[in-house]
Amino acid sequence: MSRQTYLNLLLTMILGAVGALVVQGSERPVESYQDATEIIASDSLHQEDRALVRYADRLQLRFEKSPLLVTILYIVILYSIATLITLLIIILLNRSRMQREQNQKDYLLEEYQKLLMDYIFEEEKRADAYRDLDRVANNQMNRQVLIDQMIDLSINLKGEIKETIKDLYIRLDLKRDSLEKAHSKKWHKNVKGFREMAFMNIRDANEKIIESLNSNNEILRMEAQIAMVRLSDGNPYDFLHLLEKPLAVWEQITLHELLIQHNLKVPVFKQWFSSENITVVMFALQMVSWFHQRGVGKEMITLFDHENEEVRYTAYKVCGEIGLKMALPAMIKLYPGESISNRLEILRTFAKVPDEKYLKFLKSVLDNEDDVQLQIQATKAMENTDEPGISMLIKLMKSKSEYKNYQIIIRHVLDGRIY
Repeated sequence: MSRQTYLNLLLTMILGAVGALVVQGSERPVESYQDATEIIASDSLHQEDRALVRYADRLQLRFEKSPLLVTILYIVILYSIATLITLLIIILLNRSRMQREQNQKDYLLEEYQKLLMDYIFEEEKRADAYRDLDRVANNQMNRQVLIDQMIDLSINLKGEIKETIKDLYIRLDLKRDSLEKAHSKKWHKNVKGFREMAFMNIRDANEKIIESLNSNNEILRMEAQIAMVRLSDGNPYDFLHLLEKPLAVWEQITLHELLIQHNLKVPVFKQWFSSENITVVMFALQMVSWFHQRGVGKEMITLFDHENEEVRYTAYKVCGEIGLKMALPAMIKLYPGESISNRLEILRTFAKVPDEKYLKFLKSVLDNEDDVQLQIQATKAMENTDEPGISMLIKLMKSKSEYKNYQIIIRHVLDGRIY
């Protein structure tokens, strides 16, 4: 028999074996497979061929007489086997392709490193290095590897050398590749394009980057923000004026780290106190506290009337962290109408910025508040004014004219048990 005949018979046997397991209680018992096996094991080659043919005929007859459900099961099994084989072939081919690409990238990285070093540091080899780079970077993958390698170099280089890399980037027309990615309809390509333009300090895609600042995609939005920080000439956070989407906490942390790592000029953050974006206002307040910026008193006091309770809370807190005494009278006026948490933060600020002029206000808190936490914070604020406040607290504690519940609080605060 020919090879094709054997293959057909083998496939038929597989289908028959699986079908035998599925079909139960059929009229004709399945003893044929065992019989065929015994025949194959004991007979000659000619007899084996005849037995296989007879068995294939019986399987075909069983298949034709099977109910519709069994027929469907046969088809599903055959389809599943074919699908698995196809997927296996695709996976193996894809794995082989990825391995070839990785080997090619490894080779290119080594080649590009040598050529870039020659171009940057060896004046006499610059022309030859440029020709070799232009020759090797002849397809999309090779050009992308070269761009990545140039970015890696530019991260650790500054001044004239970095400008040399940028000039080479433009001469090789790699800017066109980055621009295509920046204007692509696929967000992950936009991200890569923005990053490349930012590292090479090229502003040709700034309009697209600004448009992406308010994208619904958080990753794209973050990359646009980072790109705007890197591409700024003066104020690295100028894009905050254009931001409409919420500035997430992790985005705020990233922006702050950029400012520190790249030693960027710190802007005056009070300019964003009037932003309609609440998260931008919160970020500006946090940065004022971090950098202990001065000259923010008037603008800070305006935030005490902000409609958002969290903004007011943060403003009170920042006043204490930067020691803004001029804001204390305004806090006293607003104290009665504030929430418990905000009143508590106001009292913490008085403790951080102690002033004996406000002992009367703190004493009124002790007298009028029923909340123990508020009384504790007021007592701490009075104690922090040193001698005047401590003397008043001792007098209140020892007063026998009438019993006050805060006398116990004063006693514990003064001996340091509540901190």
